[in-house]
Amino acid sequence: MSDAAIPAYGPDFAGKTVLVTGAATGIGKATAEAFAQTGARVALADRDPRVADVAAALGPRHAGHVVDVTDEAGIGRMVEAVTADFGRIDILVNNAGVGPLAPAESYPTAEWDRTLAINLKGAFLVARAVAPDMLARKSGRIINMASQASLIGIQGHIAYCASKAGIVGMTNCMALEWGPRGVTVNAVSPTVVETELGLTGWAGEKGDRARAAIPTRRFAKPWEVAACILYLASDAAAMVNGANLVIDGGYTIA
Repeated sequence: MSDAAIPAYGPDFAGKTVLVTGAATGIGKATAEAFAQTGARVALADRDPRVADVAAALGPRHAGHVVDVTDEAGIGRMVEAVTADFGRIDILVNNAGVGPLAPAESYPTAEWDRTLAINLKGAFLVARAVAPDMLARKSGRIINMASQASLIGIQGHIAYCASKAGIVGMTNCMALEWGPRGVTVNAVSPTVVETELGLTGWAGEKGDRARAAIPTRRFAKPWEVAACILYLASDAAAMVNGANLVIDGGYTIA
C-alpha cells in the first residue's frame, strides 16, 4: 500500500449522515455533538422530546426525531424521514438504553421485559431498518452500545447484563452476515460513564468503591466513549468488524 492510500488520521465525516439513538442526554448527546463537530449531518432520535432542542443547538443541518425504539412502525417512519431529508444513513449508533436495578430473585417481570425490549430488541429493530439501504450501497457502519456488563456480572443488573450480553451476540451475527456486503458492525462496552444517570446510580460510597476497583481509578467521560465510537465509524476502522471495544480502564481484567 502506498502512503497516498493510507487514510488521514483524525475522523472527517463531511458529507456523511449519522443516526444516533438515545441522543437527548449522556453518551448519545456527546456522540451526536462529536459527529457534528467533524462535519457530519446528524439525526438525533430519542423518546425524550428534548431531543429537538439538542438537535437545534447543533445547528440547522441537524434534526431531532421523537421515537420509541420499541415501536417498530415508528422506527420505520423515522428512518424514512431521515432518508428523505438527508438522502441516506451512512452510520448508525444504537445507543438508546435503560437500566432499572433490583435483586435477581425479586426482579419484576415488567422491568425485565422493558429492559430487553429497549436495550436489545430496540437496537435490533433500528439496525434492521437501516441495513437494507446500507447493504444495497455496499457501505455502512453500525455501532451498538453494549457495556462492561456484557462481560461480567454486576449485582442488581440482571436484566441489564442479559441485554448487553445479547447486544454482543447480535453484533457478532450482524458482522458475520453484513461484513462481506460492505457494512461493518461493532460494539462498545464502557464502564460507568460520568453522565447524569451514571453519577446518580453510582453516587457516594458506592461510587467511591467502584472507582477504586478500576485500575485507572476513575469513571469514563462521555467524550471518551464518543471518541471510540467515531473511530469505529471512520475509514481508519474499515478492517474492524465484529469487535467489542471495551472502555473500562481495565476493570474487566482486574
